[in-house]
Amino acid sequence: MDMTKCAAALFDFDGVVMDTESQYSIFWNEVGKKYHPEHEEFGKIIKGQTLNQIYGRYFAGMEKEQAEITDGLNRFEEQMSYEYIPGVVDFMRELHAHGVKIAIVTSSNEKKMANVYAVHPELKQLVDRILTAEMFARSKPAPDCFLLGAEVFETVPENCVVFEDSFHGLEAGNAAGMTVVGLSTTNPKEAIAGKCALVIPDFTAFSYPEMMGLLLH
Repeated sequence: MDMTKCAAALFDFDGVVMDTESQYSIFWNEVGKKYHPEHEEFGKIIKGQTLNQIYGRYFAGMEKEQAEITDGLNRFEEQMSYEYIPGVVDFMRELHAHGVKIAIVTSSNEKKMANVYAVHPELKQLVDRILTAEMFARSKPAPDCFLLGAEVFETVPENCVVFEDSFHGLEAGNAAGMTVVGLSTTNPKEAIAGKCALVIPDFTAFSYPEMMGLLLH
């Protein structure tokens, strides 16, 4: 750890800050049944990807279908339940009290996040920055979004801890050269244990000293 630079905590959003992944799985599995029945769990396949990535890989040239999915997704997100992952709010407040910079780094777009702010206006005060899909050309598993997180805080990757739940997110954090903590909110602990420094079920028993201990080792 470079002691001349600040420490930063970079949080994915869905499945890390908010417990939304199971809801998205319902939506995308229904999309899969309609357009890609060859994939039994389409929601799992696209997890961690931006909407543009999903369209580019699975709906290329299907403008009408893309428009239908976008309209359905916008309506779905307006009605979603946005509940915090247990312990994350207190953990963020603890980090701020110790001078750690905090960013949400998400593949979600600004339109989706506007729905979140309507329910949780306090979210913007809990973090220093919110980086959305519009801010980077390549999304996870590319490291661009997390490297941008280090850049906006004028720090270095070795001073950053990434909190992720998806395979693409874990891969992106590792590719960025950062310490990665996995949350077993979306995938079982056994499936992600080899892809991160530590696996936690939520933030209720995780603290600032433990995070700094990971950085110092």
